[in-house]
Amino acid sequence: MGGRGTIGQAAGAAGRAGDSDTLEHLARVGLVAYGVVHLLITWLAVQLAWGVGGSAPQADQGGALATLAQQPFGAVLLWVVAAGMVALAVWQAAEVLRWRSGLSASGDARKKAVVTVVKSVAKAVVYAVLAALAVRYATGGGQSGGQQQQAAAGIFGWPAGRWLVGLIGLAIVGIGVYLVHKGVAKRFLEEIDLREAPPEATRLVTRLGQAGYPAKGVAFGLVGVLLVWAAVTVDPAAASGLDGALRSLLAVPFGQVLLTVVAIGIAAFGAFCLVRARYPERT
Repeated sequence: MGGRGTIGQAAGAAGRAGDSDTLEHLARVGLVAYGVVHLLITWLAVQLAWGVGGSAPQADQGGALATLAQQPFGAVLLWVVAAGMVALAVWQAAEVLRWRSGLSASGDARKKAVVTVVKSVAKAVVYAVLAALAVRYATGGGQSGGQQQQAAAGIFGWPAGRWLVGLIGLAIVGIGVYLVHKGVAKRFLEEIDLREAPPEATRLVTRLGQAGYPAKGVAFGLVGVLLVWAAVTVDPAAASGLDGALRSLLAVPFGQVLLTVVAIGIAAFGAFCLVRARYPERT
């Protein structure tokens, strides 16, 4: 009885946190920061595609944060990014507890609760990891590249580790397919309250989402394919993350053009996040 009361109190506290104006404002800052990170990845990808910028950082989240660290007041900006990502992670954790009661329901209500909880947990993990990465760069401990290979090499040493890497890769491919579908079908509009938005803003959000989500889905899909290939070949070096996925495009015909198109789509997703910060979640 006491345990249930404690859980209920925790859920209530999380719900109040999720409804907090302060947390909402911080989450908006987080969305802006998330958008900026994607815009920086776009810039690095364009440099990669056309061979400009000399020894530019890798075209991934770490490279984007490394670029941010090199700017005036870079450390301050990185702490702002970290705070925003933490706020977004807490926001998604509050969503999990808000939908917790729906897990014991039945039919469509339970299905909706399960889907929402899974998506919220995944988003919370992504935001938390990015927050930790931002803190590392803010404190001078960040370094871009090689982390995915090290992680894959570690997992290969586990029992059935090769199969686990392959399953993770397939799961990431699945996420990529979902993001493409979400953009093409305009499912992202179901998550945003645009009832008070002017028609021009609604069109802008729609176009950016239609371009941004599929591009991000393609990037995810390529990362997943590389992980699957790493599992097939038992080669941790093949698990080269987002930077390696984008570089793999350069090896195909019209690779520069394809990479540029994907980069433009990632920029559209970044811009979508910036505009998205203006509007609340649909409830």
